[in-house]
Amino acid sequence: MGLNDTPSANRIHIGFFGKTNAGKSSLVNAITGQSLAVVSSERGTTTDPVYKAMELLPLGPVLIMDTPGLDDTSVLGKLRIQKTNEVLRKTDIAIVVVDVTQGITQDEENLLKQLKERDISALLVWNKVDLVGEEKSLPKEDIGVPQIFVSTLTGEGVNKLKEQIPHVMKQKENERPLVKDLIKPLDVVVLVVPIDESAPKGRLILPQQQVIRELLECGAVTVVVKDTEYKQMLLSMEKKPRLVIIDSQVFGRISAETPEDIPLTSFSILMARKKGFLKIAKEGAHALDRVKDGDKILIVEGCTHHRQCGDIGTVKLPNWIRNHTQAEPEFVFCSGMEFPENLSQYQLVIHCGGCMLNEREMRYRMQKAMEQEVPFTNYGIAIAHMHHILHISVLPLEGTY
Repeated sequence: MGLNDTPSANRIHIGFFGKTNAGKSSLVNAITGQSLAVVSSERGTTTDPVYKAMELLPLGPVLIMDTPGLDDTSVLGKLRIQKTNEVLRKTDIAIVVVDVTQGITQDEENLLKQLKERDISALLVWNKVDLVGEEKSLPKEDIGVPQIFVSTLTGEGVNKLKEQIPHVMKQKENERPLVKDLIKPLDVVVLVVPIDESAPKGRLILPQQQVIRELLECGAVTVVVKDTEYKQMLLSMEKKPRLVIIDSQVFGRISAETPEDIPLTSFSILMARKKGFLKIAKEGAHALDRVKDGDKILIVEGCTHHRQCGDIGTVKLPNWIRNHTQAEPEFVFCSGMEFPENLSQYQLVIHCGGCMLNEREMRYRMQKAMEQEVPFTNYGIAIAHMHHILHISVLPLEGTY
């Protein structure tokens, strides 16, 4: 996998924020070395977030995010600011750009306060230093974050900024793997991967790719098999698998075909552990036992894709819920960066594994639900609960979340 193939969820997200015409887009272009964002003296040129994947050493793969102005007063300004807030939800490092001739205003102060509350690493960049002369004449307010002076017109300070960005990144504590902490070298791990009408053509989905990569890194023997060949393959194996990892939609049948002495779990459960919400999701799944006719259930997909006839989120999951609850709830669907601020109307939120979303975004969504006392779970955990095997499928992860 090349640098540009690294999934966005696995990249450090660097967001550029500031007022209109502070020079955010010019700075993004200077950092990336490409004309990604339209630059103009007209206020409000950036109308939607602009994204660029790149390599920034020593951080590695990053996602650069340019945003509309914090003070956009145009007709679409409210919507643009909403888009900026969506970017903020997934930001690991915030670059706050200030026009040095204007100074810090209430907009930047409010943003810096938000960054502190959300524990987001931040760096304040005084732009347009070429307009005010020597650095000694520049403002030196103690704002609680590192500061740097640049000019996107002359290029002054841009390389220094690129070198400084990695140093403001707060180290992630106890960063969780997907599976490699559960496995020893030469352990046999079986991955059960259905190939049906909802499977992407010519490739594996991202969680399957990521699990295979981790297993290779730790020296495990990885066996990938379709659900239709699983039972026969298991009978032919000389060495008992250390672990079986299942696609959620075949949980029921594969668990029935797996001997009790072989541990099993799912890609979705592993993803919930990695994203840091497995405990919450386990508790949230029990809300399925209380669903009644007319209850609203929000089903959330982290990416946008063409829905197939057997789509797990819009077809299979609702059918399993109807069968489990013997009720007719109302299902509401959203995908991509869509996520309602007000969740109070829902009895339950069921999210996908979140493989295309970074941990900050997933934690934001989970916390939104928790703040509003709405149970939160994910596809795999909900499906395991409805098949009465949740206790079995989280057993291999006991003590690791």
